[in-house]
Amino acid sequence: LIALVICFVECGTRAKLPRIVGGVEATLGRWPWQVSLYYSNRHICGGSIITNQWIVTAAHCMWRNLALHHLLTNGYAAVNGCHQNESSNSVERIIYNKNYNHRTHDNDIALVKLRAPLNFSDTIRPVCLPQYDYDLPGGTQCWISGWGYTQPDDVHIPEVLKEAPVPLISAKKCNSSCMYNGEITPRMLCAGYTEGKVDACQGDSGGPLVCQDENVWRLVGVVSWGTGCAEPNHPGVYTKVAEFLEWIYEIIEVSK
Repeated sequence: LIALVICFVECGTRAKLPRIVGGVEATLGRWPWQVSLYYSNRHICGGSIITNQWIVTAAHCMWRNLALHHLLTNGYAAVNGCHQNESSNSVERIIYNKNYNHRTHDNDIALVKLRAPLNFSDTIRPVCLPQYDYDLPGGTQCWISGWGYTQPDDVHIPEVLKEAPVPLISAKKCNSSCMYNGEITPRMLCAGYTEGKVDACQGDSGGPLVCQDENVWRLVGVVSWGTGCAEPNHPGVYTKVAEFLEWIYEIIEVSK
């Protein structure tokens, strides 16, 4: 455990550098833990760097794409308004949570181990995991990022990473009859707006929902599911990372 603590010390910070519906283009290095999991040159899902060899993503991404072999980091250079990849890596192992239920979306989390460690830089850095019992109140402003669809009925995956701010929504409100009517389990959380307009969408799955805690950014949620994209009264639903800390630490320690 001590070794793991050392691994996570330098996390959640960004260098001081100058598919989200309703979002804007992210500047270089703004979300240095963001990665794209891809296969055959096609973006599949997002993910978040937590150590130099481990990525957190959604189980449903792995469940549907067991042939996934590669990863692109957000070590990108701005070229003609597009983010051109500067770093790629191959996947050694995929571990999805054994309690994942593809019907209810419960326990929708997976870990990806890279064959070779990443070289951290200003544009490639890990995000901090939340603390145990980390529970932020509804209304807390957090951020989502990804390469998913920028329109709900779109089929175009943008080349540039998108970002958008979203407030957390309390489980009680999100589970109400006007929203998800009891479908939200203790291992999920909601974020977004009652009126819609800003949300994660297809292709953003597995990507990060991060919240700033004092001077560091923590991976509070993993993009999981939702009804449509940015629809009124149907905010994005995220896997609550704080509920899986023991599982994450155990997998990383055992796999050393």
